[in-house]
Amino acid sequence: MIKKIFAFLMLIIIAANGQTFELIKFDENYYHKYKGENLSINVYNWGEYISDGSEGSLNVNKAFEELTGIKVNYSTFASNEEMYIKLKVGGIQYDIIIPSDYMIERLIRENLVRKLNFNNIPAYTNISKRFTNLPFDPTGEYSVPYTWGVTGIIYNRQLVDEDEKDIDWKILFDEKYKGQILMYYNPRDAFGVAEAYLGYSLNTSNEMQLRECAKILKQQKPLVQSYVMDEIYDKMESGEASIGVYYAGDSLSMIESNPDLNFVIPEKGANLFVDSICIPSSSAYPELAEMYINFLSEPEIALANIEFINYASPNDGAIDIMNSKIKNNKIIYPEQRILDNCEVYITLPDESNILMEDLWNEILSNDSTYKGWTIPVSLGIIVLLCIVIIVLRKMRKRDN
Repeated sequence: MIKKIFAFLMLIIIAANGQTFELIKFDENYYHKYKGENLSINVYNWGEYISDGSEGSLNVNKAFEELTGIKVNYSTFASNEEMYIKLKVGGIQYDIIIPSDYMIERLIRENLVRKLNFNNIPAYTNISKRFTNLPFDPTGEYSVPYTWGVTGIIYNRQLVDEDEKDIDWKILFDEKYKGQILMYYNPRDAFGVAEAYLGYSLNTSNEMQLRECAKILKQQKPLVQSYVMDEIYDKMESGEASIGVYYAGDSLSMIESNPDLNFVIPEKGANLFVDSICIPSSSAYPELAEMYINFLSEPEIALANIEFINYASPNDGAIDIMNSKIKNNKIIYPEQRILDNCEVYITLPDESNILMEDLWNEILSNDSTYKGWTIPVSLGIIVLLCIVIIVLRKMRKRDN
């Protein structure tokens, strides 16, 4: 009787973003494998990057918990670099992370993520071949694509008088908009803007070109109102800033809140990013993590996430059941001629990463337009964590 009631609940119609769909009849033999064992996994993801039950959406983590009996401890990060430091330092053991392309390549190289057992991820067959075996994971053994998209410029049509066709990367360096420009807070994306503006590869490791990018970013600095990540939502939606640079999917959320906003992917090209799901090498429960990956790869679940976060889906099963309005949205799914000019980040050589980070810190030093306190405080926290870990280990040894 209990099983029948549960199966019935799994077929309830759930509202999501004004639309309805029927949850799939999940494979009980697969998803109930660990039910009743009081297990949990730690998931580390970008902020606002999963359907969470708000505004009538499906609460994906809650649905997974109810289906499997596995508790999801969920936390978020604001940048790939923040996630990397947390993973590198240790202390918290994550079972799922969702980094971007270039960071995945770095994690593979440093043995910080493990190979996946695809026998435990049968829903992987829904992933489009176009998004498998990409340069950051050429063998396709370490990651499962979650979303993809492009970067571009979001601007307020009431505050910017250029025609849409004339909006290009150069507008972010135009003195006319001094104090009204928002820039990325992380070095890779900020340098990517400068590289696109100068016509360089977004993966250049040429020292002269990187220094040239740093030079124009430093020249741009007096024009920048603030260096931001998720803070861009409030600033653009409220009209506090006129122009920003961000990810296509997020722009739709801002446009929905403020119809005066518009988003443009510059003709010169932009970054095409792919965020994928990985399992850290330190995971205590890789099989549970693979079950979670499988759940996120189910077409209906993938669609719920895409409808909530407005990014493009690499999941063919989700696209098959997607409504035409989303499928034909040129911001989410740009024309091929635009994509042909876009470039996926790859991991740069260590010396290039170090140079870029040093130049970026130099650009931001003594600057009131970014949250400068976060760097020393973050470093202090990291040092403190290391000390605590060392002390705890010594205490354990004494107790033994």
